[in-house]
Amino acid sequence: MTEKLEVYKCEICGNIVEVLHEGKGQLVCCGQPMKLLEGKTEEQGKEKHLPVVEKTEKGIKVKVGSVPHPMEEKHYIEWIEVVTDTGVMRKFLKAGDKPEAEFETKDRIVQVREYCSIHGLWTAKQ
Repeated sequence: MTEKLEVYKCEICGNIVEVLHEGKGQLVCCGQPMKLLEGKTEEQGKEKHLPVVEKTEKGIKVKVGSVPHPMEEKHYIEWIEVVTDTGVMRKFLKAGDKPEAEFETKDRIVQVREYCSIHGLWTAKQ
């Protein structure tokens, strides 16, 4: 799976979509074009956002940040996603959860990314 899975956000209502198959049209929500999110790859500020990948017996464990990311009501990791050479796996999180997820896979990991409710999309290539 080498296609680029783009993520877009509506700057009015907050809808987030991931493009599974690229077409020629423009994504529009609330009457205006959606914003393409570029995954940040370098830490900024005091919170840690970069996905940290650990190999496990059954696959991988992804932790958000070298120091666990806050998981507060208005500031938390909404989802963690793993892109492999054969597909995509995603876990949704909520406030109060640990900022981590385990994924069972033997496939080659291409990319790991996560979305912070305040600081946006973060990515780590493998």
